[in-house]
Amino acid sequence: MSDERKVQEVLARYVRTTDRRDGKSHGALYTEDATVHVFIKTGHKSGHDAYEAVGEPIIGASGVEYAMDNFMAPHPEGGSSHHVTSDHLIEVDGDQAHMNAQFVVFEVRAASRPAAGWPEDAFGIQGTVRPIESGYYDTDLRRVDGEWKIVRHRVLHDMPYVFPGA
Repeated sequence: MSDERKVQEVLARYVRTTDRRDGKSHGALYTEDATVHVFIKTGHKSGHDAYEAVGEPIIGASGVEYAMDNFMAPHPEGGSSHHVTSDHLIEVDGDQAHMNAQFVVFEVRAASRPAAGWPEDAFGIQGTVRPIESGYYDTDLRRVDGEWKIVRHRVLHDMPYVFPGA
């Protein structure tokens, strides 16, 4: 498998562990000196998107694991999320890599099966899927013991992002 594909696979694992709220597996994607920064788009300046940092950066694989386990809201009964990434721009230079990709997060809510069963005219998937987030992932990676790990991850949201109590 090419290095570019291995780097892209790190993002595939990132979105799956995020959707599952699996802090341990998510944290394992990062180096111990990694940083994660969350930004919101504030407009455009000189032909480029302008962003503002939200909160403090998360530091290290253990910090990422803790944040995933303690700061992400659990999915409600019958609920989940589904991340989709696209347009991956990947540059590899030896044991260093940079990746930028677009993302959309969908909220998935399964309908509850009625106690008496589905109506006779019910057909197909029962529930809703709606987009709730979009933006870009801007990520630096380093090969560590033959495995690509995230060193710096910037989440560039297209819309405001509010943390509880902020």
